Amino acid sequence: MRSTVLASGFVLLWLLCPIVAIATFRFLVGGVAITMPGFLYQAEMRPLAFYAHIVLGSVALGLVPFQFWQGLRFRQIRVHRWLGRAYGVSVLAGGTGGLWLAVTSRSGDVASWGFGLLAIAWVGATVCGILLAMGRNASAHRDWMIRSAALTIAAVTLRIYLGLGMLLGFSYEDIAGFLAWSCWVPNLIAAELILRHGRGRRRSPVAASHQAGRL
Repeated sequence: MRSTVLASGFVLLWLLCPIVAIATFRFLVGGVAITMPGFLYQAEMRPLAFYAHIVLGSVALGLVPFQFWQGLRFRQIRVHRWLGRAYGVSVLAGGTGGLWLAVTSRSGDVASWGFGLLAIAWVGATVCGILLAMGRNASAHRDWMIRSAALTIAAVTLRIYLGLGMLLGFSYEDIAGFLAWSCWVPNLIAAELILRHGRGRRRSPVAASHQAGRL
C-alpha cells in the first residue's frame, strides 16, 4: 500500500511540476497583460522581483522531480549535484523576488504575511539543505530538501486551490489571503509527516537489533 502511494505521488510529481512550470511561461507568448492581468502592476513596478520570482521559481519547480529521482542520484551524482546547484540558485533568486512582491502586495496584510513567510521558509529550507550537502550530511540534506520541495510545490497547490475557487465564482483577489497560507502550510505539514514516518522506519531495525542483543 505504501509503495503504491509513493509511486502515485512520484507520478503526480513528474506530471504536475513540469506542466505548471511550463504553463507559467505563457507570458512569453501572450504577455503579462493578457496571461496574468492581476500581476501586471507588479511586473511594471517591480520587474526585477517579478521576473526573478516567475521565471526562476518555475525553473526550480521543473527541477524538483529530478532531485528525487533515485536513479539519477545514485548513477549520475555529478548531474544530480549540478541540477541541485541550479535548483538552489533558482530558489534563492525566486524566493528573494517573492519576498519583495509579498511585502509590496496590494492583496492585503493576510496575503502579504502568508506569501512573505512562504518566501522566507522556502529560501531558509533550501539554504539549510545546501549547507548540509556541503558538509556531507546526506541524511539531513535529504530531509531539508524534502521540506524545500514541499514549499516549491506551493506553486502547484496554489493553482489547484485557485482553480477550485474560480469554479465557485471567486476571483484571485477574493481568496488571496486563503491562498497565501493554504498553498504551503499543508504541504509543509505533509513533508514533516513523511519525514517522521521515515525516521520511524529507520529506527525500527536499530531498536530490534538492540533488543535482540539483550536476549
